[in-house]
Amino acid sequence: MLGTRATDESIAILRSQLGLDKPLHQQYIDFVSDAARLEFGTSLTLRTDIGSLIAARAKNSARLLVYSIIVSLLIAVPLAILAAVRRNRPADHLVRLFTTITFAMPAFWTGLLLVLIFSIRLGFFPTSGLGEGWINLALSLTLPAVTIGFYLAPVLLRSLRSSLIETLSSEFVEAARARGLSERRVLLKHVLRNSLIAMITVLGVNIGFLISGAVVVENVFSIPGLGSLMVTSIISRDYPVIVALTLVFAVIVIIVNLLVDLSYALLDPRIRL
Repeated sequence: MLGTRATDESIAILRSQLGLDKPLHQQYIDFVSDAARLEFGTSLTLRTDIGSLIAARAKNSARLLVYSIIVSLLIAVPLAILAAVRRNRPADHLVRLFTTITFAMPAFWTGLLLVLIFSIRLGFFPTSGLGEGWINLALSLTLPAVTIGFYLAPVLLRSLRSSLIETLSSEFVEAARARGLSERRVLLKHVLRNSLIAMITVLGVNIGFLISGAVVVENVFSIPGLGSLMVTSIISRDYPVIVALTLVFAVIVIIVNLLVDLSYALLDPRIRL
């Protein structure tokens, strides 16, 4: 912070201002109390309040993650149903081949490939950055969301497919069919609802990996989010920002897993008991 020619006196003054001359346990208590008030200090390189810096970028990352989860669900759920209903048939084999290929593709490579095809050659979407207005914003986030969606969808698809196959052989499904319910109603109301718990569990577990994937994708598409801020801070060794972002990511993972646990009761009434 003071440069390479700092004097011992100026270093001592700065250590006192930052509280680094206090005992380690007192430094930790001060940090936790400040973090509870969303006070993380000042960025070493940007000279900006870290809390406001994170708040300004968090909405972009949140939009991208929500959009990515929606895309992954739109891919995973229909294909998992198709694969489970057509088990060990050509449709099932094609779906499993699709999951193998997409799961093996690195996120940065997928993003660059989508930019090359849909932005540079076809001109459907912008190559990088965020547009103004909801329409331009959605167009700007589409390719990044599809990139992350391809990363997450295979994991969700495989989990849901296995759960659907297991549920289809359950006795209550046969009872529902015996009551004369249509196959579509049995599949959507009884089978799918009871199979979603496993997929939601996998989704909650993979939120941390989803955030790490967003770090790469945000840099590929130049999206001003928390992921790109983390990479910039690491390169410039802006340690206060790195610590604050690590804490924010950890809290996000904890909150998402809590929401996943609460969602079980909505999907399965027996859990409420």
